[in-house]
Amino acid sequence: MLLDGQPMLKRLYVKGEISNFKAYPSGHWYFTVKDDSSLIKAVMFRSNAQKLRFVPENGMKVLIRGSVSVFTRDGQYQLYADDISPDGVGALYAAFEQLREKLLREGLFDEAKKKPLPRFPSRIGIVTSPTGAAVRDMINVTGRRCPSAELVIHPSAVQGAEAVPQLISGVKYFSSTRSVDVIIIGRGGGSLEDLWAFNDEGLARVIAASEIPVISAVGHETDFTICDFAADRRAPTPSAAAELAVPDSEVLRAALVGKESIMSKAVMSLITSGRETVADLSESRVMTDPQFITDRRRLLSDRAGEKLCASAKLRYSSARADIREYAAKLTSLNPLSVLARGYGAVSDADGNVVTRASELLKDEKISVRFSDGEAIATVTDTLIYGNKA
Repeated sequence: MLLDGQPMLKRLYVKGEISNFKAYPSGHWYFTVKDDSSLIKAVMFRSNAQKLRFVPENGMKVLIRGSVSVFTRDGQYQLYADDISPDGVGALYAAFEQLREKLLREGLFDEAKKKPLPRFPSRIGIVTSPTGAAVRDMINVTGRRCPSAELVIHPSAVQGAEAVPQLISGVKYFSSTRSVDVIIIGRGGGSLEDLWAFNDEGLARVIAASEIPVISAVGHETDFTICDFAADRRAPTPSAAAELAVPDSEVLRAALVGKESIMSKAVMSLITSGRETVADLSESRVMTDPQFITDRRRLLSDRAGEKLCASAKLRYSSARADIREYAAKLTSLNPLSVLARGYGAVSDADGNVVTRASELLKDEKISVRFSDGEAIATVTDTLIYGNKA
């Protein structure tokens, strides 16, 4: 074919903006590269796409290396991309930003999910190279700040093909065994390529899922990795990570001395106050003249007895007056009192009181009760007022 025979079309560099990007299940990428005045369709086969550390996105400015040929089925020429790099931004940085945005949207970096660091850890797990300067710095700082803390090092490569699986293995080991109180993962400084193992998505997920708090200490203060965002705390350097992990024993000692001084002053203040209270009590009347208290209580008792007797007499007099009043009322209601005034109470032979003359019969035996006795009589005649029986 004519286009395939042109050497100048075999190795081209095309700069433009990606649009209509589609990634097919086959692994091939199809997209369009355009600028202000033109466009060209492009394809990148799976074998080349797998080599990229990032995935192109619509609107991304890129520099593409490839060749131009004709797709015979459609009779259309297109660009066959061998390599793609972001225009003005490195491919590694683009991949870093893509992964960071992805995990951020998932909520993997949420502050609410961060675990607090233990205040007084006794064992610290370190996942790093056992021969690097970083581990020596962490050992020196920890030994100086908190000699009692025990360091457990899980050796791991920190760059290269073996780094990611070994770093993941170290974090998983400490998390699953719960053999330490806090984990430090990191390494010394380096280029973005050197630190790239700490930008692995799988490692970030393992760190976020760890049951043990994780401190990320990768590179220098200006270096940031995905692990820094996934960890519970980020330290700018490995030495700073050791300072975050353990307290300064000298500071604690000084704080304890201060607390001891405060407690001693508080105890002495209580003792002094107690002594003053005892002194005041010892000079009180109850201690110097105990008979005064006895006499005072006796006087109060006598007065209470007098009040009690007066109250009892008053109640007795009131009760007697009430009894006299009730007795007078009962006397006035006593039938014998009426009889004493010259009246009599008539009863028939059965003892029933007779209240009317019409109830009596001639020759009937009756009893008449007087105040001093009674008389037995026989009815000879009755006189009914207004009628004669």
